[in-house]
Amino acid sequence: MNSSEKTNRAPYRPVLTAMASVAVLGVALVGCGQQDSGASKARADRTEVKQEATAGGGVKVLWVGDSIAGAEAPAMGAALKASGVGFKDASSDGGGTVVDSGEEITKMISGDTWKQLGEDIKAFKPTVVAYQVTTYDWGTPDTQRAAYEKLVRTVKDAGAKTVFIPSPPIKVDDFYKKHESQMATAPKTAEEVAGKHKDAAVYLDASQLWGTDKSAKKALRGPDGIHNCQQGAAAFAKWFSTELGKREGFEPAPVDKWAKGGWTGSDRYGKQSCSK
Repeated sequence: MNSSEKTNRAPYRPVLTAMASVAVLGVALVGCGQQDSGASKARADRTEVKQEATAGGGVKVLWVGDSIAGAEAPAMGAALKASGVGFKDASSDGGGTVVDSGEEITKMISGDTWKQLGEDIKAFKPTVVAYQVTTYDWGTPDTQRAAYEKLVRTVKDAGAKTVFIPSPPIKVDDFYKKHESQMATAPKTAEEVAGKHKDAAVYLDASQLWGTDKSAKKALRGPDGIHNCQQGAAAFAKWFSTELGKREGFEPAPVDKWAKGGWTGSDRYGKQSCSK
């Protein structure tokens, strides 16, 4: 998107309940948001490179979505790389959707997403493309379905699997209000598409973690009601790495091996008014 059109908006069986996850992560995240020293960060960077180069079982995750996915990405990268899994963040602030709803904004965003996806698949060679349903996945269920079907085909043709994840419950402001009903059908449609292509796609229901009530503590939203802060990102990363590990055959790293890493000092959290 043009910079003038970008926005800070999101751009949407339990292992642990959301609040239990946060409790576990609370100790590991003491002091989150503080920058590591230069030496510590350098060591962390070298470790991450080594971990990615020796990805466990050859699993490599390409992470696609809007700025909600972007706020989750620092913790996800840390958790997956600590598990020996390759990771590339391809999320996009104010964008990320694969759905062209017919409106000019989604036509432009989806065009950019498909172009970038093709480039990332070619360069990164993921084994998993994880797509978090964005708050720009507008249009009718049929429009959404066509885009998700195309995503599954594209990823399958590249020899990878598609993992759909719903976006979390968020505060619906004036910008989103007229699209609220469309945003509600997107995750359901993604689940249907994944169910139709069980050999190539799966739907991981993250509402197990954060529920469906945007105002509940377990929703783990930050001050803006849309994005998460560090603990929300860490809780999601723990949940996602556990669920993906079951399906892709890798052992998720213990939280204490990654939760206190340099990712907690990402500028992204400061811009979202997360505490330091």
